[in-house]
Amino acid sequence: MVGAVMVVGAGISGMQSALDLAEMGYKVYIVEKTPAIGGRMPMLDKTFPTNDCSMCILSPKLVECGRHRNIEVITMSEVVEFKGDPGNYQVTVKKNPRYVDATKCLGCGSCAEKCPVKVEDDFNQKMGKRKSIYKLYPQAFPNAYVIDGSKCLKLKNPKACGKCIDACPVDAIDHDMKEEFVNINVGAVIVCSGYDLFDAELRGEYGYGVYPNVLTSLQFERMLSASGPFQGHVQRPSDGGEVKKVAFIQCVGSRDIAKNQGYCSSVCCMYATKEAVIAKEHVPGLETAIFCMDVRAFGKDFEKYYNRAKDNYNVRYIKSMISSVKENPANNNLRLQYRTPGGEILEEEFDIVVLSVGLKPTRELAELSRIMDIPLNHYNFCDLKPLSGVESMKPGIYLAGVSSGPKDIPETVMQASAAAGDCSSFLAPERNTLVSERVFPDQVDVLGQDPRIGVFVCHCGINIGSVVNVPSVVEFAKGLPNVVYAQEGLYVCSQDSQSTMRDLIKEHNLNRIVVASCSPRTHKPLFQETMRDAGLNKHLFEMANIRDQCSWVHQTDHDRATEKAKDLVKMSIYKASTLSPITSIVVEVNPACMVIGGGVSGMSAALNLAGQGYRVHLVESSDSLGGLARRITEGFRGENIQSYISGLIEKVNSQSLITVHRNCQVNEVSGYVGNFNTVLSNGTKIDHGATIIATGGDELIPTEYLYGENPRVLTQMEMDEAISSGDSRIAAAKNIVMIQCVGSRDDQRPYCSRICCTKTMKLALKVKDLNPSANVIVLYRDIRTYGFYEDLYREARSRGVFFIRYEKDQKPLVQSGQNTVNVTVTDHILNEKIELEADLLVLAAATVPAKTNEKLSQLFKVPLNPDSFFLEAHMKLRPVDFSSEGVFMCGLAHGPKGLDGSISQGKAAGGRAATVLGRKTLESKGITAVVDPDKCAACLTCVRLCPFNAPRIKPGTHKAEIEAVICQGCGSCAGECPNKAIRLQGYSDEQYNAALNGLFDNC
Repeated sequence: MVGAVMVVGAGISGMQSALDLAEMGYKVYIVEKTPAIGGRMPMLDKTFPTNDCSMCILSPKLVECGRHRNIEVITMSEVVEFKGDPGNYQVTVKKNPRYVDATKCLGCGSCAEKCPVKVEDDFNQKMGKRKSIYKLYPQAFPNAYVIDGSKCLKLKNPKACGKCIDACPVDAIDHDMKEEFVNINVGAVIVCSGYDLFDAELRGEYGYGVYPNVLTSLQFERMLSASGPFQGHVQRPSDGGEVKKVAFIQCVGSRDIAKNQGYCSSVCCMYATKEAVIAKEHVPGLETAIFCMDVRAFGKDFEKYYNRAKDNYNVRYIKSMISSVKENPANNNLRLQYRTPGGEILEEEFDIVVLSVGLKPTRELAELSRIMDIPLNHYNFCDLKPLSGVESMKPGIYLAGVSSGPKDIPETVMQASAAAGDCSSFLAPERNTLVSERVFPDQVDVLGQDPRIGVFVCHCGINIGSVVNVPSVVEFAKGLPNVVYAQEGLYVCSQDSQSTMRDLIKEHNLNRIVVASCSPRTHKPLFQETMRDAGLNKHLFEMANIRDQCSWVHQTDHDRATEKAKDLVKMSIYKASTLSPITSIVVEVNPACMVIGGGVSGMSAALNLAGQGYRVHLVESSDSLGGLARRITEGFRGENIQSYISGLIEKVNSQSLITVHRNCQVNEVSGYVGNFNTVLSNGTKIDHGATIIATGGDELIPTEYLYGENPRVLTQMEMDEAISSGDSRIAAAKNIVMIQCVGSRDDQRPYCSRICCTKTMKLALKVKDLNPSANVIVLYRDIRTYGFYEDLYREARSRGVFFIRYEKDQKPLVQSGQNTVNVTVTDHILNEKIELEADLLVLAAATVPAKTNEKLSQLFKVPLNPDSFFLEAHMKLRPVDFSSEGVFMCGLAHGPKGLDGSISQGKAAGGRAATVLGRKTLESKGITAVVDPDKCAACLTCVRLCPFNAPRIKPGTHKAEIEAVICQGCGSCAGECPNKAIRLQGYSDEQYNAALNGLFDNC
């Protein structure tokens, strides 16, 4: 076997897989077809449901991936030959010529300024022009230009042009570059090929390519982006005029069997909602309408985002499909005709129509599947091995992201970490055989030096730059005490900006850095690592949040926002002047993990880690493994679930590295990442370096629709059990009614339970198999059969299952009949009440969190969301991590999901935990509390108060001391100590007094 992995594709899934694998101890080769890594995310303005700036959350990943010692990025490349056996593959990669030496290129742009050739800019979706020599996007890695070989005048005629050669200050242009072939030996491959967008011109009735004001969703996204062709200004492409009304048409190239796009693309409803909300923030008074069949807000917090769009932003959702778009030749407006819920036909004009185009496999995926001999499904996505989450049909080849089907960013990131975890398990004997350790330069001793502060102010696209006058803030900073250098940047967190910062630290002998940009929560570690690369202690850094605390909350008052930004920067500079180096504590890591919960997700995580060679303690509160899946007979793809569960349990029981603790709960927890100490309810003490919470969930016990009062009323799981046990009522039934959203999407549980609609389709089809003459009637609010599950919905309709939509404020009425359950529902088309006599009533009950979540939340100091599911560190890019290091989540503990999602997330949690367990040592955060023993009275205030159990009274001295590696730097003890004997490093009274004095200096 070979301890290296090839990742094909460098979008967010490819980058996440690469980073996880590199941290686990494997050499990684990223093969990317375009000139830069990043995939589609750099094209996005914001991400749902948090409205985070896409580049803001992506940039740290780009930088980290670009400079990781164990990741080799090969751009402009493609796989052309693949041979060998699992664990030892030989891959031939063709590197297409860049015509620019990336090792020399400064990214200065002088070549592009001189280039006379303008071509359509594909990155901006052909809404603007670029030169034939270009950089894909401003923050691109590699930070190097590339020549479009099909457009360059000199490549067409060697005697022509050459202006870029004259303009380049470092002789990086090389028109003689040829394609190269590189042979790479790897043990496994992860396919992260990404996606293409449906060609909207194939739906000619919508006028795309004919009417200039008809755009695709990605074109509109680029219009909204500060780095886009219109710098974030919403305008009509036809004349640049102001926009008052925008319409979105859903399912363009999705749920369309005529175009072999019969699946749901899973993301379109939410990205249309996001674009409508963001557009209204850009243009006060803008009207937006979304024309759709269903609103598929099935992901975590998606339903809340959808409700917020309706209720707070007045986004209209009109459940009517548009048959055609017509242009008004008088003003280039676009006319749409639609049917209202009341049956009225209306016509409405809009300034812009946005087509929500679906996702489809990339053109290159078909060729890659042929080369690697991995099968595709009927939609030409890679076929996953059933109930594997990430495995292809060929051993040693794994799938992540949209290569195996349409999915959103959090699910893509989960799958990427899962694929990395599976790779690590597969190649475990070769871990750390081909990697090198990170070595930082010796730290510069700044003690005794006068402060020399460098200030970097970020535009953050339009997030800051459209509100705050950034150049004015920079000029202001230049005049403040101890500032020897200040500059602005479009994105200070980008790869080229980080390299520039490192160089400027050395050039100007800077010994403290202030960055004014966005959230320290996501970006502070990135800037601190750059300081370490430059030889500075990472704690000589201060960050002013002029986005969250300034531009976002003062969007309509630019002048005062600028003044506030100056004050925030001024305070940070004064505080930075008082900063001192802080030394981190290094501790050894216990290479064992505790997994709490023995359901499918917990067992998947345990087996993944054991396969990587780590000891696992699997804690299960009941006397048997399997969790909620024990009640499921068949998967959505027809899998035998009970056989799968039995096999999983057998693997767990036979794995020597897994110890199962049945009938146990967690009673006490102490310690910190790398060294946790846990006591179980039976008294067993477990020492472990990481923790995975996989507590599962339950099916809600309904309190409505006569459940528990009438034996004809069943939940979905009870119906599944009745079918599998041969209940005679199924075959005898004439009418079976199924009600969706029972206990979901209401005021008490404002979330979608995600799997209920698909489960209904499976149950309805089973009923039709057993009793073809039975009438099956589904009462629904929205049908959310996302992804390939749309096939089941279509099959159910074709086999005569009836669907009647009801509104939240007109829920079905259920009464007991003589031998039936009588259901009354208002039909939205007829606008009349329909009475149904049901032999059986099936309720799609909500998925609810485990009752133990609250206790575990307190024990591990990890948060829950308002719905009592665990809250991840970042919804998009850290979907299985907690903000508390060393603790991870998976399965229903995270939120409602299907069995495939639970398996994938279990493996992802295992993969993420392995990035901790694979290290020999860990450093403390450095920002910790310290005790002045001369002031300590041993009053125990800190001991009682600390949520992390870091303080203790030291025997002998009878003074408090704080365990640095346990301390999380929250500062509670320092704030409450009556003698002021405790000081939080980096947050001392002296430092904050300096900041306050700076604020009022010269006032």
